[in-house]
Amino acid sequence: MENFQLSLLCKIIGIGSASGLVYHDDKLFIISDSSNYLYEYNLSDEKLNKIALIDNPKENIVKKDKPDFESITLSKNHITIIGSGSTQNRNLLVRYDTDSKSYISKDIGGIFSLIKKQYPINDNEFNIEGLISKDGVNYLFQRGNGLSGKNGIFYYNETKEKPIVTFNPFDLPKIKNIPATFTDAVLVDGIIYFLATAEDTTSTYLDGEVLGSLIGSIDLKTMKLINTIQITDKHKFEGLTLYKETNSKIEFLLCEDNDTEKLESDIYKLVLEKAQ
Repeated sequence: MENFQLSLLCKIIGIGSASGLVYHDDKLFIISDSSNYLYEYNLSDEKLNKIALIDNPKENIVKKDKPDFESITLSKNHITIIGSGSTQNRNLLVRYDTDSKSYISKDIGGIFSLIKKQYPINDNEFNIEGLISKDGVNYLFQRGNGLSGKNGIFYYNETKEKPIVTFNPFDLPKIKNIPATFTDAVLVDGIIYFLATAEDTTSTYLDGEVLGSLIGSIDLKTMKLINTIQITDKHKFEGLTLYKETNSKIEFLLCEDNDTEKLESDIYKLVLEKAQ
């Protein structure tokens, strides 16, 4: 995974502060951490469709009120979206059916509270930025960019009435002496591929200077870090989805949180060479 190519694939007008994306059926489904919409972008005809996830949805919601949708994942024809969990209005889970074009939503503050209590972490430090669902198990990627630096993966079986939560901490490489912390993840053939960004701040609420981002891999079964590689020294990549895969290469699409009110988002393509 040492060799990579990073290039701009497209610019989408109408989406700001992109925080996660899923590629499905030649479409990109994108979330924003300051919006109540799920955005559907057709790569073939370059058309953008906005899907409301609540009644009376809004865009460019002020920071204290925003739902902070940071995590999105695809399982068959269901797209699951969750908030970061740092405040009460960031505890929403939405599940969208790509076939029926319908959605259901629920508050998952209960499981977030359980995690905070079991692995003592306060609201200001709790910051879920990635989600993977596999065989009934949810893997939540905690971005440890607060003072305690609690960076790792919480996972539990959502089918259990009283789920047991496990936590695997991860110390990731530093960029300019600042530790990189999780910003998203996707599962491919039993391997977790993740993004992590180094940001010069100890606040999960206030943004800091972006020092770079890396991509890495973790074995799902052993929860052991396999590899990391820095892919930029200026971009804050917050979304990762599988695009294409061959015997020799794997391609991902990435989105960048521009931390502005500008309603446009850049989508990047990252090509990694597989070890032979």
